[in-house]
Parts: sequence; C-alpha cells; structure tokens
Amino acid sequence: MLEVEGIHTFYGLSHILFGVSLRVELQEVVCLLGRNGAGKTTTMKSVIGITPPRQGTIRYKGEEITGIEPYLLARKGISYVPDDRRIFADLTVGENLEIGEKKAIKGEEWNRERVYGLFPALKAIENRRGGCLSGGEQKMLAIARALMGNPDLLLLDEPFEGLAPSLVRMLEERIRKLKEAGLTVLLAEQNVRSALKLSDRGYIIDDGHIRYQGSIEELKENDEVRKKYLIV
Repeated sequence: MLEVEGIHTFYGLSHILFGVSLRVELQEVVCLLGRNGAGKTTTMKSVIGITPPRQGTIRYKGEEITGIEPYLLARKGISYVPDDRRIFADLTVGENLEIGEKKAIKGEEWNRERVYGLFPALKAIENRRGGCLSGGEQKMLAIARALMGNPDLLLLDEPFEGLAPSLVRMLEERIRKLKEAGLTVLLAEQNVRSALKLSDRGYIIDDGHIRYQGSIEELKENDEVRKKYLIV
C-alpha cells in the first residue's frame, strides 16, 4: 500500500529526516514511534506532500507519489489527520464533515450516517461550531472528516496527544473498529502503550533516523530498545 524508501527531508537548511524507509501493507496498522521532535510528523508531512523530501522515493499502490500536492493525494485515497487537527473553527460539525466528503469508488462508503455511528457524540453536536468543541471532540471531528473522504490509507499523527485516559480508551476502540473495517493506517504516536495495542508492526524513529523495525511482539520484548529511544 505504502512504500517510503530512503527519504531525506529538510526544513529550509535544517536536515530533519535521514534516509527514512518504511512500508505499510494492505489492511495493516503500522505505528511510527518516537519522542517529541524525533521526526514522526515530518515523516507524515513528507508522505502527504506538505513537506516533500529532497531525496528518496514514496510509492502508493505501486505508483510514485513523491512531491505530489496533498489535494491530489487525497483524490488518490490518502487522508491525513494532523496532530493539531486543523478543523474549521467557524464552521459547524456538519459543515466540517461536508467539506471532507468524497464519494467512494467501491466498497462500503463512509458517509455522515456511518461516521456518526462511529462517533455518536458528534451527532449530538452537529450544529456546534468547531471552535466551540473540546479537544477530544475536535480530535473525533478531524478523524471523522478524514473518513468522509473515503480513504484507503489513513495517516494519523498523534491522535492520543493531550486526551484524558477515558478519551484515549474510546479512541483506541474506534481505531480498532477502523482496522476491522479493513482500513490501512499509519499511526505516528508517542503513546507507546496505545500504539502497541492497535498495531501489527512498528518502527522507531529518533533524531530523523529509523532505529528499529519489527513486529509488535518483538518490540514488546525488546526492553533495551524501548528504554533507549522511547522513554523520556
């Protein structure tokens, strides 16, 4: 589904990613773990075309997409949920969802009814403006809006950041449902416990380099790697 090969990404003159490579297979949930500032968000932005890499290759379903504009990647079936959510504060919940809507080409469609089935709390506040929502409600809305685009690949950047434990558990359960529905997910996260619950495989990034990759079972058993790269 997604292949990232040896990408080098810069912010101006600052070299942020150094030869990052990873892959996500069809209907997998793959986590990209790392401390704050390790390069997780830059990797996501490189994939979605916000910060294109200067070197390396990104392929989606076998097609090279390196540097393609984000709106074109959305049309190809990639949805991105940024860590800062980026909802439209002056628009209602329903209007935010309407903006993200794209008809499915095949398979079961994500529409407003189905999204409200996944996040019932949003239906109750359908007419509330985005700027009046709590952090947890905004997070749900950001994911719901991404689903309205009927993606094949969902990029989730720090979905659990800043949420109370009860909301983290709720969101874990919703992401698990997305996995059961057959969605492919790349999850960038600092919350190691939640990410390991949901993922099939994992990568660890530190200082812009991929330091480890393997199955979730291997990662759980490797205390040395977790202590070196994940514990703050």
